[in-house]
Amino acid sequence: MIEIGEIEAAAARLDGISIRTPLLHNVELDDAVGGVVLIKPECLQLTGSFKIRGAYNLLSQLTAAEARNGVVAWSSGNHAQGVAAAGTMLGIPTSIVMPQDAPKLKLDNTRRLGGEVITYDRYTGDREAIARELAAARGAALVPSYDHAHIIAGQGTVGLEIADDAIRMKQVPDQVLIPCGGGGLSSGSAVALKSRLPDVDIFIVEPEDFDDTAKSFSAGKRIGIDGSARSICDALQTSMPGELTFPIIQQRVSGVLTVSDAEVRAAMRFAFRHLKLVVEPGGAVALAALLSGKLKTGGKTTAIVLSGGNVDVELFGAIQAEPS
Repeated sequence: MIEIGEIEAAAARLDGISIRTPLLHNVELDDAVGGVVLIKPECLQLTGSFKIRGAYNLLSQLTAAEARNGVVAWSSGNHAQGVAAAGTMLGIPTSIVMPQDAPKLKLDNTRRLGGEVITYDRYTGDREAIARELAAARGAALVPSYDHAHIIAGQGTVGLEIADDAIRMKQVPDQVLIPCGGGGLSSGSAVALKSRLPDVDIFIVEPEDFDDTAKSFSAGKRIGIDGSARSICDALQTSMPGELTFPIIQQRVSGVLTVSDAEVRAAMRFAFRHLKLVVEPGGAVALAALLSGKLKTGGKTTAIVLSGGNVDVELFGAIQAEPS
């Protein structure tokens, strides 16, 4: 289990590296849900998502020998950019296994930030196996996208900031909604939130066709989904919760919500038109759950995480052109 001290230590390492994104407030969103909403816009974070937090926290703790041999990661795109950026900052070579159909923006940005990109077919290939084979051949360290203590602690700084800023603002949330893929962000943030705000309810949100965490949460054990699942939320397409992340979720999360691609698209339109924020599909799932009435918000204060904003222009434009 990850302890709050590990997250506080990660926050110290990230001081001056990651952006302390603010808690935003929007009257139109409050009116839409009948309560107060605090928005944590990690779409404005360095590299366009929260992933720099965990990546830098892990890479900054490598030994000199490990750093010389470089690192290998696997990612749908946001972790890739975080690893590439952290590696460039620290002078560590980085290679990332990414789906060949990942958003072009994520592929291009990973290369621009200094990462070597190795592509694979997400529906027939095993990205983790490819990465492990490559790391073994090069003597490189592995940087998992979520199932590592240093990654979880780094992502947990999102929850730490939400709690500390809400307390400072005297607007303590009754509940917090967090996007969930493999569970690094949601598990780490849950540890931080529960440490600072023991009575807060935490709900994690995932695409309805990638509902591995919802199924696992209900069953009380890790359950995978089959390979036929599809979703617009490319950042959240994991088939099973992590070995490290799931027990934390079981212990600290109140429930798991799911949203459809149509609800995600509507949330992306709302974010752009009313919040003036560009949010990618996976980053919009918590807002989608809020707007589609997945839980009670009337008379409550709810914090939500917009976890990323890396979306191709063509897809974003097509979604914005759809009727509300």
